[in-house]
This record gives sequence, structure tokens and C-alpha cells, in this order.
Amino acid sequence: MPTIPTTPSETGPDPVDGPGPSARPTDEVAAGAGSSVAAPSAAELARAAAELAGGLIAPPAAGRLGDVVPAPEHVTPDPAADFTLAGDEAIRVDPAGRDVAEQLAALLRPATGHPLPVADTTPRPDGLLTLTLSGAPLNAGAPLDAGGGDLGAGATSGDLGAGSRSGDLGAGATGGDLGAEGYRLDVTANGVRIVAATPTGLFYGVQTLRQLLPPAVESRTPVAARWTLPGGSIVDRPRYPYRGAMLDVARHFFPVSDVLRVIDHLARYKLNHLHLHLTDDQGWRIAVPGWPRLATVGGVGEVGGGPGGHYTADDYRRIVRHAAARHVTVVPEVDLPGHTNAALVAYPELAPDRVAPPPYTGTEVGFSYVDPASERTYDFVADVLAELAALTPGPWLHIGGDEAFKVKGAAYTGFVERVQAIVAATGKTVVGWHQIAPAAHADGRVLQWWGTTGDDPVTAEAVRRGARLVLSPGNHAYLDMKYAPDTPIGHDWAGLIDVRKAYDWDPASHVADVPAEAVLGVEAPLWTESVTSLPEIEFLLFPRLPAVAELGWSPRSTHDWAGFRARLAGHGPRWTAAGITFHRAPEVPWAAEPDTATATTPAIPAQPGPDTAAERV
Repeated sequence: MPTIPTTPSETGPDPVDGPGPSARPTDEVAAGAGSSVAAPSAAELARAAAELAGGLIAPPAAGRLGDVVPAPEHVTPDPAADFTLAGDEAIRVDPAGRDVAEQLAALLRPATGHPLPVADTTPRPDGLLTLTLSGAPLNAGAPLDAGGGDLGAGATSGDLGAGSRSGDLGAGATGGDLGAEGYRLDVTANGVRIVAATPTGLFYGVQTLRQLLPPAVESRTPVAARWTLPGGSIVDRPRYPYRGAMLDVARHFFPVSDVLRVIDHLARYKLNHLHLHLTDDQGWRIAVPGWPRLATVGGVGEVGGGPGGHYTADDYRRIVRHAAARHVTVVPEVDLPGHTNAALVAYPELAPDRVAPPPYTGTEVGFSYVDPASERTYDFVADVLAELAALTPGPWLHIGGDEAFKVKGAAYTGFVERVQAIVAATGKTVVGWHQIAPAAHADGRVLQWWGTTGDDPVTAEAVRRGARLVLSPGNHAYLDMKYAPDTPIGHDWAGLIDVRKAYDWDPASHVADVPAEAVLGVEAPLWTESVTSLPEIEFLLFPRLPAVAELGWSPRSTHDWAGFRARLAGHGPRWTAAGITFHRAPEVPWAAEPDTATATTPAIPAQPGPDTAAERV
């Protein structure tokens, strides 16, 4: 089940939140419009609710405001300002951010049992849980229960408009220019407020709020707990605009529901791109009008001889919609001119010898390619990319370009240059693996670098000609690599990648002679030659995905292995509560699971046979 439901839960109030002192009428939604009864102040009711809850539930150890992954840019704790949910809060939100507020309510309702109605901030901007877009009135100087929200002494909303990272967000900061994805989160004894320039920023603020609550908030059923957030302020924004992960659905096919859950995992850690590797030798996974056999013939099969499958246009639209609701951009990849055996099985006219090869269920690479000298090949490429461009609202189309070992020299660069032009004609920007670097530059071109050493003069030259890089170093970010020699699934051609190795590298300086400003971001690929199920996907993603996410989001100044492993340790109980399979990496001091934890970690079966994958993407 996705961790952020698309519809609110119907779970009733938690039985520990009974009537009496904990009933806290915050506004007309919670208390009834037109009530003439003089209500106690929100602060008085909060204290009364805390006392009642304290008498019924043993309070957990207080959380710390900085225990967030990825690490926020700036944290100002206020231990005297903790806030406890009493059960009768409404979520107030500017109309443009209502979808985010509904997601917050849907996230909190199942575990807390609280109804959490959602209401507009207009005409009343006050509330105990408030999401505010920076264009709306903030009344920053007023106390929260008077309608303005206490943003700290002398604090203001600042300029949260679009822009680059700037300024020192130290003590007393106003928020600075947090851009389109930044946010400010304030927790006081009187309530919680998230301020951002855009719904995207509000969404990331919600993900931080989620982590500040006890791990049991991830439960899908009511939990008797004291729902307390640590007091203070967080001012936050991303280091890089591109923060992603890749899921290979070509080697093994995964149904839409699995892809949706992966999207939820990305959003949880503020990753904003899902790269879908849709085609390869083993299977073609997207239907294309005019080329029906790509799906019905090329989509049959997978590594090991399974049934395979493909996505219809409606399936793909569902994935895109789910991603967009979580502020994730889908980046579709059609790998060309190599990795095309499935397409050649379906349409032998694309093969150099016009003969259909047999279906392929192995894991070797580099043997297949479409004919770069045939105009029919370019008709095929144009139709496929036009369909993906029409289905994909994001700006990127990924054309692969790796391991086309049988298309060499001018034939290869000429092919790439023609395909780059086809991408441009769709209105999209081309992305390719760094093997496309020798081809002529195309406007906006992005190279996805997957090398294992930082010395790559060909890529550096492409950057000098205008290319930007998304970094996916094979020996740090490839999540199909094993954690250790005895990891039951995965490969080791790029080395073993434990959590520390996934974390300890710097995208800004990783590739020699590439300036920091040319790095667009990071991406963690997960290839699936040995991965056959959602639990296996999760086992390889967690706990390394949060490590890469922190590299993409957090400022370099926060980078600290000891601090990261301590923060990450608290996420084990969260994943257990959410039913997420994960590897209990021995280098992480995992927090003890609560006695109430009921989720179990599915077994990861050992995969027979040798590791046959070559050094490849």
C-alpha cells in the first residue's frame, strides 16, 4: 500500500482522545460555526490535553528537531515549545495548497485516529496546523492562537520566491530565498506552521513534519501514542534541482502498484525524479500506437523466462499522475541504439540484417542494435519518442546510448545527433548515459554519468561544450550492487556498496575537471537482473536510498557520516511500521523496534547462478 494514501482514511478517533479537557475547539470546522461558548485559549487546552494524554500513555522519549533525513539546511531547536496533537485540530491551508493539506491529513489520520478536517485559511488565517503560501498574509508577529502564528522573535516569512540558494540561514534568519522547493517549518507550544512559496515547498515541509512525529505515525491502523513534535524552527531548501532514482522495469517487469509505491518512497526523502528504464533486450514495456508488436511481442518475457508485461497508455498516465501529486517528475528512457533485442524481435525490419533474433532472457549486454543507416529506424524512433513526449509532462526524454558496442565511431555519433534532434522536435530536453558525450552538443543536454573513477576527460569535454551532469557513480549510487559478499541478491562488478560508501562522496567534486555548477544533481539507479519482487526492490533501496537523497538535498556543510548514521537509525522503526522491507546494515545503530510493531520483513530469497552482469548500466 502506498505510504501516502490518495484518499483520506475513514478511521475514527483514537479511543484515548476522549471528551473533556482534550476537546479543543480551534475554529468553526472543529467546534461548529456560531458557537457562543467562550472557549479556553489554545495554549490552555494544549496543556490540558497533554496532561490527559500523559495520564493515559507513557510518553516516549522526546524527539529532536534535527533528527531528519535529508538533513535540513538550518535547525533552531526550542525544547520549551513542543506541541502535542490533541485530536481536534483542523488543518488550515491556502486554497492553492489544499492538495498538500489533504495528503497531510491522509498521512496522519490512520495512526492517530484524529479526524483532521481541512479548511481554507481564508477568511481566517489561524489554526493549530497551518500550511501557508508566502503570497498570503502571514501576520508573523502575532501569536499563533491569535491568528498569525509565532514564527519566532523578529522572524518574518522572508522572500520565498524562486531563485538560487543564497545567504546565511543562521540564528535569527528570516528564511531567505528558499526557491520553489524550500520551506520553513515552525513548531511552537501553540501550533505548527509550514510556509513555502509553492505547493512543492509545502509538500517537502510535510515530509519533514512526518519525520518529527513518533515512528508509529507510519502505521495504517490506530496506535495509542502521544503525538508530540519537538519545538523550534527549520529553514530548508535543496542543494540540487535534480534528485532522483531509477527503476529498471525492462529486465523484470513490475506492475503499476509497485511503481507507485516506489514513487512514495522517493517522495518520503524529497527525491523529485523517477527515471523509468522502459526498454531493453529482455522486454519492451510501453505501448506505442502504430507499433503494437513492441508491447504484445516485445513485452513478453524477462530475465529468467518470466511472463514479462507492459504498460498501456492509461497505466503510464496513472504513474505520471501519482508522481505529479507527490511532486515527482517521471523521466522515461528508451535505450538506443543498443539494448534493443526486444524491439528487433517485434519488428525485424529494424535489425541490420532484417532478421528477427530470438527473445532474450539472459543478462549479457552489447550484442543488439537497431540499424543506424536505415530511415525506417528513425521513423520508429520519432514515433516512440513522440508518444512518450505526449504522455510525459516533465521536460526530459532519456535516450540511453550506453553499450552500443557494435555501432562505432561516426555511425554512433551520427545516430545520437539525429536522435537528439528528434527529442528537440518534441519540445523536450535530451538525457543520455555519458557514452553519448562525443556527439555534438544539443541545447540543454544532460549526461547521466555512471563511471567508477572520477577521471573522464571525454565527459569533461562535453561539459565544456555545454552539457550538464546527473551523477550516478556505479561504485557509490548503483543500488543493485550488493551490500556485502553474502547479500543474497544484486551484483558486485562495481564493488560492494554499504551505506557509508553510498553516503561518502561529493557530487560537486566527484568528476575531474567538471565545475560544480555543471552538476544538475544525483540519481540512484536500481537495475533488476536479480530483482523479482517489490520486497527485493525495497531491500536494495533501504537504507541506501536516503543516503543518496541526502547528497542531493542537504548542503555540503551538513555532511557527516556519524551524524547521518545516528539520524538514519531512527528510521528502522518507521519502515517497520510502514511495512517496508529493508536491510539492517550492521554499520547503522538501529533504534529498537517498539513492542507494538506488527509489520514483518519478508525474506529475501537467494538467487541461483553466478553474477553474469558485465560492467554496464
